Amino acid sequence: MQHSALLNVMMKAARKAARQLNRDFGEVEKLQVSIKGPANFVTAADRKAEQTLREELMSARPGYSFVGEEGGRIEGPDKSHTWYVDPLDGTTNFLHGIPHFAISIGLEREGTMVAALVYNPISDEMFIAEKGKGAFVNDQRLRVAGRRSMEDAVVACGLPHRGRGGLAEFRTEFAAVQERVAGLRRFGSAALDLAFVAAGRLDIYWERNLQSWDMAAGILLVREAGGFVSDCDGTDAMFAKGHICAGNETLLKDLLAILKRTGVA
Repeated sequence: MQHSALLNVMMKAARKAARQLNRDFGEVEKLQVSIKGPANFVTAADRKAEQTLREELMSARPGYSFVGEEGGRIEGPDKSHTWYVDPLDGTTNFLHGIPHFAISIGLEREGTMVAALVYNPISDEMFIAEKGKGAFVNDQRLRVAGRRSMEDAVVACGLPHRGRGGLAEFRTEFAAVQERVAGLRRFGSAALDLAFVAAGRLDIYWERNLQSWDMAAGILLVREAGGFVSDCDGTDAMFAKGHICAGNETLLKDLLAILKRTGVA
């Protein structure tokens, strides 16, 4: 499959950073048995991966702004383009030797996501999308699941991190959704949850307390796979509000209605 010059830039950057993460992941598995533990090592791995991604992307597209989990926002002279990058989405999984994490790269042009990549270096699954051109995993086209009943749906969610608050509110939402669906899952990577919705592996996904780099690529993947994305209030303010819901049109409407009835704002 032929890819655009833009996607080639993103794929090259992701694969270069992934080689480092794969090596570091092997070391993390060894460090699990140590008393000190791998936390400091993983922080360094995260920063190295972001540096690699930033250097590759900004070398290929000089002037674009860059928003990264580790380094924050770097303003470029080109105000119409912004990279949103999470070098290691699923850090806790990585920290514990769980092979479910991803590099996430999204490109925004004049306020609209136009290119996306989510790559799990361990499974070697690369999810990509460009606006108006569809979504793919390893060159196979993606479509969201076609289920129409909540009772048949498998749903992914997030869990509040320790110290962030919102646990009581989440329990209210969790209980309301759990009563209606076939199963709930918590995988620990927002980027991969959204990619799995795009691939039809998950029917619905919702999570609160996210950052722009967690969601940017996944938003476009879902939409280019025929799905729908909103914040938990049903509007398009995911970045501003820090929460997201995704699925096919029917199930997303049902999920939003359930969340609204809980009264959690």
